[in-house]
Amino acid sequence: MFSYSENDLYCEQVPLADLAHHVGTPAYVYSRQAILDNYRAYDEAFGDLPHSVCYSVKSNSSLAVLALLAKAGAGFDIVSGGELFRVMQAGGDASKVVFSGVGKTAAEVEFALQTGIHSFNCESEGELALIDAMAARRGVKAGFAIRVNPDVDASTHPYISTGLSRHKFGIALSEAAAVYHRARSFRHLSAEGVSCHIGSQMLDPSPILEAVEKVLALAAELRAEGHPVRHLDLGGGLGIAYHADEKAPLIRPFIESLHSRLRSSGLCVMLEPGRSIVGPAGVLLTRVLYRKKNGKKEFVVVDAAMNDLIRPSLYHAHHEIIPLRRNSLPPVTADVVGPVCETGDFLARDRHMANAMPGDFLAVCAAGAYGFVQSSNYNSRPRAPEVLVEGGSYRVIRPRESYQDLVRGETV
Repeated sequence: MFSYSENDLYCEQVPLADLAHHVGTPAYVYSRQAILDNYRAYDEAFGDLPHSVCYSVKSNSSLAVLALLAKAGAGFDIVSGGELFRVMQAGGDASKVVFSGVGKTAAEVEFALQTGIHSFNCESEGELALIDAMAARRGVKAGFAIRVNPDVDASTHPYISTGLSRHKFGIALSEAAAVYHRARSFRHLSAEGVSCHIGSQMLDPSPILEAVEKVLALAAELRAEGHPVRHLDLGGGLGIAYHADEKAPLIRPFIESLHSRLRSSGLCVMLEPGRSIVGPAGVLLTRVLYRKKNGKKEFVVVDAAMNDLIRPSLYHAHHEIIPLRRNSLPPVTADVVGPVCETGDFLARDRHMANAMPGDFLAVCAAGAYGFVQSSNYNSRPRAPEVLVEGGSYRVIRPRESYQDLVRGETV
């Protein structure tokens, strides 16, 4: 949904340079059509196989994005009470919500039970005991799945790899059956599923398929022992193309590769995609402030910074950076840096890129996931607005923060 027409970059039918002039920069811009297309690619590829596509709220929790997906029929994967609140504010269906995460608090569990979510993905026996006690207090029975750790290497960045035994997530596959057995003593819990999630940004889906075989075997063992297991939650993790020469796995063929493995299981399949739905559907717009040199080193100073998009600083992540209006100048090799007073404040290093001059606008690509949600007010910088493009029009779905917003709630 982002493409050039002549020399101007468009999002759907909106020229982004015009949008940048009207809304200002930095600004996050999302394509409504791209989000829906990516979600539907998952949903439709399952065909008649029982399934639920639970969008991973942590990837982009904008109310407008959540509302768009809720209307399309999506479920939601949450990792906090705040995310559940957002889903409900956006019109989401609580019965399609699954609560993941390694550190759920009593207050969050209470809120989830009160709201009537589908189930909990549990990661420790202590958590099972807490949910049982809270459910007993309310006189209800809570559905749960244990997140098993299949010890499969996701071959991704170590900060977003979650399926090895050394990681904090899940319960070892070899111990899971015994934990399910002990969980039978909890009268207000129902073992309705098995869950796993081995990592994010996987460009090779084969580790997911390897994990599927392991959790399918566990689910069959549990059902044979009388556990009421009805669903298999495979998490998310499908990657996107951040580099221009990368090829991301296609959603539909990936889902179709699961069919033969899952159809005979009799289980409902749950997936928790996030990045692959919203990542390619968003860009961060920024304006060049200055050009400077330190010796032979070239810098392009822009008005977006690490507080707006921390992925390059945090993960050394790559995002393509392209001009909103192409010119005929020869390309340059430069660092793209922001105004924050940190040497780690960069969007790109030693990047061969368009020769952008002060006043020119740039787009930081594939920024729809883990962009605004990880932004902050560091250096007392107001957070950027979020804009949703809908065909030939757009609307601001979150306004730019003001200086007054920076001190709201504080006292002297």
